Amino acid sequence: MKIVADENIPLLHECFGALGEVVALHGRDITASDIADADALLVRSVTAVNEALLRQASALRFVGSCTAGVDHIDQQTLAGRGITFANAPGCNARSVVEYVLCALDILADRDGFRLMNRKVGIVGHGQVGSQLYKTLEGLGVEVMACDPLCERTAGVRFESLETLLGQCDVIALHTPLTRDVDYPTHHMLDYDRLSKIKPGSILINAGRGPVIDNQALLELLEEGLDLSVVLDVWEYEPDVNLDLLARVDIGTPHIAGYSLDGKISGTERVYKALCQTFGLPCRVRLAAITPMPALKRMGFNDSATAAEAAGIAMKSVYDLRRDDALMRRLFTMKKEARTIEFDRMRKHYRERREFSTLMVQAKKCEKKVQKHLKALGFHLQEV
Repeated sequence: MKIVADENIPLLHECFGALGEVVALHGRDITASDIADADALLVRSVTAVNEALLRQASALRFVGSCTAGVDHIDQQTLAGRGITFANAPGCNARSVVEYVLCALDILADRDGFRLMNRKVGIVGHGQVGSQLYKTLEGLGVEVMACDPLCERTAGVRFESLETLLGQCDVIALHTPLTRDVDYPTHHMLDYDRLSKIKPGSILINAGRGPVIDNQALLELLEEGLDLSVVLDVWEYEPDVNLDLLARVDIGTPHIAGYSLDGKISGTERVYKALCQTFGLPCRVRLAAITPMPALKRMGFNDSATAAEAAGIAMKSVYDLRRDDALMRRLFTMKKEARTIEFDRMRKHYRERREFSTLMVQAKKCEKKVQKHLKALGFHLQEV
């Protein structure tokens, strides 16, 4: 079996190597000729799988995307060719949720506010949005959601987009990128809607870049719009608008979902689907080969407040300021070098773990501190 794969898929060779020949390529550089004689194609979100890519793929039986999103996959073409498709919905949802929480923690430190006193609006109630909603609700934060295509769920407060923009202190975008459908999300936040966001709010996009009209956002920020902005995704990636980067409060290179745990989960799901498609036994257990986290335990004494303990624990697992600082190195580079560097930062992204990998000793702390840490997703040591 010949497997052509994005070289950035974690544990690629450890997982798929025993199944056949693995040809690892840069995701953006995979061409039709590369997969002409391939039996399987494994990608991440940077590879557009469409008719043009598949035109020579006479032997291809399986396409797997080790990511949650599918807007880079032409599923209709795959179905027409009889090619099995699998992806990993929700594999990186927890990673994105933790990115948002860490961003809010950094801004709260800087601006002196408490998240508990802020109202959060989440646009998109899918895998990421629903998990973020539950986490914030567990922390005691007032939350509302907007998703006209989502089945109404008991206990979830759904409101219109206009209500969220006008009333919420934080707007978090977690929608797919869609066009030519009911409720399209391409440029969903255009100049008009951006200008209606409640003054002094925070706008976070860790979903898809073109959901926000980046040029309109830049113009409004240059005009003095009172808005803090966190962008992990950018229109026209990997060509980032430096003027916009200079204006945002936190900017990162599309890595919100890049926790090692989330990526390995995506690899595992596609591995199982490929084995099922070809009638092969699943012999690899990724849990057995997943690296141990650098930091396994930490503890707090009875003087720690919930905010202090949460801030220390979150930054110990993932300090988002480091990714923001690396992103701003793009200012020193020429355009061609910038696009290469954007992809390089993603390819060589450090080993970032999720909150659940950290065991926290908080037995001496107040119950509300323990509850807060548990709601964030940390494991609490019982003894």
